[in-house]
Amino acid sequence: MPIDTLLVYILIAGVVFLTAEAFRLNSRLKKVLLGKTGSDLEESINTLMKGMENLDGRATEIENYIIKMEERLKQSIQHVRVVRFNPFPDQGGNQSFAICFLDEQGNGAVISSLYSRDKVSVYAKPIIKYASEFELSGEEKQAIDKVR
Repeated sequence: MPIDTLLVYILIAGVVFLTAEAFRLNSRLKKVLLGKTGSDLEESINTLMKGMENLDGRATEIENYIIKMEERLKQSIQHVRVVRFNPFPDQGGNQSFAICFLDEQGNGAVISSLYSRDKVSVYAKPIIKYASEFELSGEEKQAIDKVR
């Protein structure tokens, strides 16, 4: 078989292959467009782009909201500890208590209640960074130390 004939067969096979590939691509393109015109496709793309912009804006809003919530959370009461005790060994049981309410930075308050048969006394002391400007009882210190 002469080389010219072989070359013609190869070219014919290539043309057949390329024609089949073109038909396959055309079929896939029709499935993608499925009754849409060029302007419909452009409108769909624009709608998708606007949706993406809205999502980006919403994501930024959510991110800012989370940052604000984290700041608020740091200032909220996160630690509550109770110490029950008996300040008067000759009377009753562990009816007295010291309870502390502290945020993440150790700010808050400690409340103490001293119970006796005659009366109940309640004391509140502010706490700043796990300390108070007022003298703390051992039980109040113990309640605060339980948080650390």
